[in-house]
Amino acid sequence: MKPHLIAIAATVTLASGIGAASAADSQAMSKPSKPPAMQSMAKNSPSMAKDTLSLTRSQERTAWRDLGKHASSQTVPSNFTASVGATMPGDVALQSVPAKVAARVSSLKPYDYALLQGKLLIVNPGDKKIVDVINRRA
Repeated sequence: MKPHLIAIAATVTLASGIGAASAADSQAMSKPSKPPAMQSMAKNSPSMAKDTLSLTRSQERTAWRDLGKHASSQTVPSNFTASVGATMPGDVALQSVPAKVAARVSSLKPYDYALLQGKLLIVNPGDKKIVDVINRRA
């Protein structure tokens, strides 16, 4: 009788091992392509900074009014023209858009900004490209 119980125990152990391996394999195949931390960042982040930005007149006025209060005008480096698509010089200090401003104009949240020559420059912090130039009269 004892050999019979050993054979049954071995069969049960083998079968449960195969079932566990199969479950682990199917779970691995159904895992999302991004790690969980990256998924939560993507869900919590309204958008990522891009090299293009389109604000309405009203949003531009709000940005100028709110960011203009926080920004200090800086000296323009020689041979630099502030225009959309231009890369910001390394010696210009950029500031992150404050949370209160981002709450009013949510599309500004992922960007940085600087004030040069009376122009508010909205900058992609990833590659330092100017994505919008807002003039004082916006």
